[in-house]
Order: sequence, then structure tokens, then C-alpha cells
Amino acid sequence: MDRRQFLKVAGSAVLVGSAVPTRIATAHPGPFEPLGQVDIDGAKEAVLSPDGKTAYVAATSGYVTVDLSSPDRPQILAERRELRSDHEDGPFRNIYDVKLDGDTLLAVGPANPLPGSPAGVLVVDVSDPSNPVEGSFYETSYPIHNCFAAAGRAYLTANDGDENPIVVLDIETGAEIGRWSIVSEDERWADVPRSVRPVHDVWVRDSIAYVSMWDAGTWLVDLTDPSDPSVLSSIGAADPAELTSLSGDQQRRMGRTPPGNHHSAATNEPGDILGIGIESWANRVSRDDETTELVGGPSGVELWNISDPTNPELLSTIDPPESPNPTVGGVWTTAHNFDFHDGKLYSAWYRGGVKVHDIASPTDPVELSWWRDPERASFWTAQYAYPFADEGVFVASSWGVDDVSPALYTFPDHAGEQLDPPPLSSETTDESQTTTPTQSPTSTPTETSVSDEEGTQTETVSRTDVPGFGVGVGVAALGAAGWAVRRRARRE
Repeated sequence: MDRRQFLKVAGSAVLVGSAVPTRIATAHPGPFEPLGQVDIDGAKEAVLSPDGKTAYVAATSGYVTVDLSSPDRPQILAERRELRSDHEDGPFRNIYDVKLDGDTLLAVGPANPLPGSPAGVLVVDVSDPSNPVEGSFYETSYPIHNCFAAAGRAYLTANDGDENPIVVLDIETGAEIGRWSIVSEDERWADVPRSVRPVHDVWVRDSIAYVSMWDAGTWLVDLTDPSDPSVLSSIGAADPAELTSLSGDQQRRMGRTPPGNHHSAATNEPGDILGIGIESWANRVSRDDETTELVGGPSGVELWNISDPTNPELLSTIDPPESPNPTVGGVWTTAHNFDFHDGKLYSAWYRGGVKVHDIASPTDPVELSWWRDPERASFWTAQYAYPFADEGVFVASSWGVDDVSPALYTFPDHAGEQLDPPPLSSETTDESQTTTPTQSPTSTPTETSVSDEEGTQTETVSRTDVPGFGVGVGVAALGAAGWAVRRRARRE
């Protein structure tokens, strides 16, 4: 594909229905399609080197480094599996996240409580990405779903089954230098079930941590002094007394249906715009003895003005692609991870594909491009890489669909339309039968049954391989404390 043949975007087109409308740019006539891809077994999160020409991919049973210098031919440089096999609980497994701090890569896990696997932070020297050198392993008593790394510090999601804090470590020594939780902020949160307030993700910029707390919203916490954190503000946090008063079924539904769970957060380069990715699905609800209806659906990415972090202001919402079956057991098109660069937002929507928006006017985002292949790709993240061929490159990781391998894709960073885009799915929307969400072929899920609002329908869902804890978050979060106690007892 000759990337120079494409014309620049001009004008704007239709409005899409959202709380604050999103414009869609008029695309040039050329097709928008991937430049290349490389299969990576177990691919989850991906991060980029400072020059954007090397990708580091969390690969569930390890990590992989990828050369992107020829974006139409990405190549694996190094692949490391069976990590810490000599550990008494080894190997180190369920690695869903990696983060980079200079030449230091952090691989964390397990993403969810996993008896039989050590938990902690693996520190890797990637000054030569073709020959990673593994160093310290800082063991923890809690699983680590996500992390952030900056200025010699690691920020860990620590779902310990109790306060579910953010823990700050010194990367060089492994010493804990601070922690924060909503329970320490307001003791009323201790009465809220842990399944409603897990700490899912963390993003840090200029010593402010943006903490994604599921049904408890997004919290902006000043960690300039990690030993003395202070809350600047929160977004979407319900009253803990109201959460405590909900029934078990009501608590379970909160993170599944809109307004959804606060799943991920990131800021733009100036640091004045915050994006919040929100996950949700639909539930089938019985209205009487003969009829049911779907309630809810996928959620999108909110853009907030945080020029004053003590007073965030909502600017706009980028809507998700529509799903033909928006239940947990259907076709996922809800928001997942995303990235900002130079006035653009790069976003992943599972089987809904990847999108790029111009957010130069953040109250009026413009959709520049959208690509999907729902029968082959379910995208976990999208990240800008580097300038290339008068435009640029971004990457997106897919965790696979059915027997199609997970992979890392490369895309040109220009506006355009996909040639003959496939429908999101030909799957039936009839949910009178038990359904199972699409899984990575490398997963070994543990299943749990979840009934709908009236208890008349059951969906079989994976507790360990649904991203971001998924529907089984209650089981995982409530089991974390017991898992940690058992681990400590074995060490003693």
C-alpha cells in the first residue's frame, strides 16, 4: 500500500448520538488498513520505547519484545516464557501488563488471584531489547492487574481483598514507599463490598495518580510525597452509603451495565485532558412472564478538563461501536485501553476494532479512522508509535478470537475508511440459551455462573480470562485475602 497516495482529511460529516456529539471526518478515498502484524501467543497490554520503534507486550505466560522499525514487517526480537520457574510456586503467570521506565521494563502479575503462581513485580533490563536481562523479582501478597512506572517508582494495583490500595515501590530496592486507598480516605468505604471497589488501573503524570476504581469511580491522588498522599478530586464516585445498601444482585449489575465501571485512565501530553475508559454490557431483564428486554450496552471514553485537577469538568463522550449482542456473552464493543498523542486519541474497543479521533477540540471529537475484523481480532490497546512516511504509525494488540492467534498490529496514522468493513458479527441476538464470551485460545478459564436481574437467565463467563476482572470480579476480589493468607502461611 502506497501510504502517500492518500489525501488529507477535509470537512466533516454526520453527528453520532452521544451526550456530547462526536463528529466524523470526511475520509479520503483510499482504504484504511493495517500495515502489518505479528502473532504473539497470549498478547495483552503493549507499551512502546521512547522512540516508538520497539514494542513490549505482556503475553500472559511471559513477555515479548518486537521490532517496529519496519512497520509493515514487525518482528519478534525476544520472547520470554516460563518466568521464575525455579520459584516454589513458579512459573510466574497471568501477566496482563508491562510498563517501561527508561531501559527498565516491569512485568506484573498475576492479573487476578491465581493459586500456584507467585505474585509480584519482575524487573527487566531492556537496554538491549533483543536480549532482555531479568533482575529482581519483588514478591507481593496480592495479585497485580495493572501498574505504572515512572522516575524510579512502580505504582501497583494491589487488590488485597481488604482496602484494595495503590502501592508505590522503589524500583531499585523493592521497598514500599507509600500507599493509598479509598478506605484510608473515607472509612465508610470499608463497608462497601470489595467486589464493587477493586483498584483496576493506575496512570501517573506529574506525581498525580489517576486511579480507576470500578464502581467507585476515578480518583485523582497527589503522590508527590507517597508517604503522605492527598486526594485532589474524584469522578463518578457513588456515595459509599448508597453502595452498601444495595442488594448483592444490584451490586453485581453496577459494573456490568451503564454507567459502567471506571476501567482505565490516561492524560494527554500537556496534562490538561483526562480520558476515562468505561466498560459495560447489557443484561436481559424479565418484564413479565412472557417478555424480556435488554437493558444497557457498551460504554465509551469520556474526556475531562483537568486543568484544575481539584475541579474536573466533562467535555465530551466518545461513543462505542454498536454491538449486535451487547451482553457479556455476546460481542464486546465497549471501551478498553487508549493513548493520547499530539491532539489525537487512539482507542481499542475489543471486537469493535480500533479508532483514531482528532481531539484538538475536545468538546467536539472528530473520528478520523476506524478498522475492525471482529471474527479475527479483539483489541486490547492502541498506542501511538512514531512518525513514519510523512504520517505516523500506531500499534494495537489483539487478544485473539476463537482459534485466531493473538497478535500485535501496526497501522498508518492517517484518516481513512476501511474497504468493505465487515459487520461486527453475524451472531444471533437471541439469548434464550446459555452463551460463553469469546476467549483467547491460550486461556484456561475458570467458569462461574451469573444470573440476570430476575434470576431467570444464566450466562457462563470466565473468571480468570475476562479482562479487567470481568463479571467474576466479586469472586476474585473476595478470594484475594484468603489467597494471600495461604501464600504467607506457605512462606512461613
